[in-house]
Amino acid sequence: MFVRIPYRLHIYDLLKTIGIVTLIVYLALPFRFASHYDYIDGAHIEEALLPQVTLNVSLQEVFECTYTDIIANNRFVYSSAHYHENVQHEEEIRPGGEFMPEHCQARYSTAIIVPYRQREKQLHAFLTYMHNYLRQQLIHYRIFLVEQYDQKPFNRAMLFNIGAKVAAEYGFPCLILHDVDLMPLNSAQMYACVEKPRHMCSALDHWRFHLPYQGLFGGVVSITSLQFKQINGMSNLYHGWGGEDDDLYVRIMAEAIGICRFAPEYSEYTMLKHKPEHRNENRVALLRAAKMRQHMDGLNSLVYKEVERRMHSLFTHILVET
Repeated sequence: MFVRIPYRLHIYDLLKTIGIVTLIVYLALPFRFASHYDYIDGAHIEEALLPQVTLNVSLQEVFECTYTDIIANNRFVYSSAHYHENVQHEEEIRPGGEFMPEHCQARYSTAIIVPYRQREKQLHAFLTYMHNYLRQQLIHYRIFLVEQYDQKPFNRAMLFNIGAKVAAEYGFPCLILHDVDLMPLNSAQMYACVEKPRHMCSALDHWRFHLPYQGLFGGVVSITSLQFKQINGMSNLYHGWGGEDDDLYVRIMAEAIGICRFAPEYSEYTMLKHKPEHRNENRVALLRAAKMRQHMDGLNSLVYKEVERRMHSLFTHILVET
């Protein structure tokens, strides 16, 4: 006996199947669903970069490096074994973790500031990968590791302020505020500043390559030294995890500077696994008053003790008590 199945049931089963398949694809291939936001596309990245260098670079008597091919040949590089195993041609890196190309004059000088405490495995992975990665970009850079020596709650924002102060002593015009557990996946994520502060890790695997909200401005960001001074740096009051990045965003917007991002295919990062930091229980209250505190809490109120400054082969180590 033939039983006729209602047409509505066919449609229901079809929609259900499509939904299941979509969910499977989403879980397996999250990068296909990167969130939409305004960005600088690949064709306009080079013209957006600010050509700024330190004095020692400007005195080089060689022709200027070119970057068009580096940006145009953007590719996924994180899987390349030689980026992870050891630092290639380590003798090219100067004491303090400084590198500049010798066969051409770099167009960009960048201080990479990394706040740090008790993450040795991540630090080793970061230094190995980043030195191999950054030298391919033909930029002048130096890695500043700012380590909190005391046992107080970790104060990431204060460490960034200290790093910015030290980087200014070396004349760096561009700062990149960089967490030690984040690695760029794309070769042409240029480590240089643009006109506006830039959120560099807008397509992070931890967020399934989505941008959770438009005001997210943490993890890895670039900002010129002048802009960092203009906003009075970051707040020194965020003891413990959370809130300091949103506070930074408030400061930037309060000065009508604005932020920018590169296209998602240039902005993919991976986050290394780590234990979560202790939360800052006062972060919500502090954030509510962020704009009001901006001009009295930051670089101009920075108080700390520099315990030691040492030039390691792969980084400049700033040991501090907060």
